[in-house]
Amino acid sequence: VDNYKLHTICESGNCPNMGECWGAGTATFMILGNTCTRSCGFCAVHTGRPDPVDWDEPERVARSVKLMKVKHCVLTSVDRDDLADGGSIIWAEVVNAVRRMSPETTMETLIPDFKGEMHNVDRLLEVAPEIISHNIETVRRLTRQVRIQAKYDRSMAVLAYMKEKGQKRTKSGIMLGLGETEDEVLETLKDLIAADVDIVTLGQYLQPTPKHLPVQEYITPEQFDKYKEIGLEMGFKYVESGPLVRSSYHAEKHLF
Repeated sequence: VDNYKLHTICESGNCPNMGECWGAGTATFMILGNTCTRSCGFCAVHTGRPDPVDWDEPERVARSVKLMKVKHCVLTSVDRDDLADGGSIIWAEVVNAVRRMSPETTMETLIPDFKGEMHNVDRLLEVAPEIISHNIETVRRLTRQVRIQAKYDRSMAVLAYMKEKGQKRTKSGIMLGLGETEDEVLETLKDLIAADVDIVTLGQYLQPTPKHLPVQEYITPEQFDKYKEIGLEMGFKYVESGPLVRSSYHAEKHLF
């Protein structure tokens, strides 16, 4: 990763599970730079004016995946609202490059909402990674505060669209401890089921710096277990629920 000057959300997002995942052969590469055009209240990734698109990035990511012998590659990116295509062209080229160099490696793409412009989502659907993920992050009431430039219904529409267009496995994630109620979490899970999402992750929000949103509540392991049980009863094929769960945690198990 260092040699090829790549970014991982594992490092940029201060993930608590980096050692475990990398040791299991799963890594999450963050493409399109390390500067996001959005300023979400929960996220440790730097906000500002991004660098120009690096068209060599797909080959560098693919070489790193091969060099690290990554079994399951998770790809995510910063939001690139400065680009007409939202970065979707690079997204598709990275998937193709990894597939060309490491045909045995499976992939999950954790994508932005592309501002709801579905022709950009189509580029990911065309290259057909094993899983496409988009995180709802929080409940409807808190979306404006937590995901400042995002919209709850737009994210749900992106998730539903992907399944309607034939994507085999879709996935989303929710952070808890931001002030949501249990009823609101259950409503969000129901909305995800209505969007035909297969996999959901639930984890504890942890404040990355004093400038970010404060933690309102620490959810008990028992409550996380309850959400897992409810989620499976609702019909999700896989539910990952626990305090240190993050979007990519145990990602290789979500291939089912």
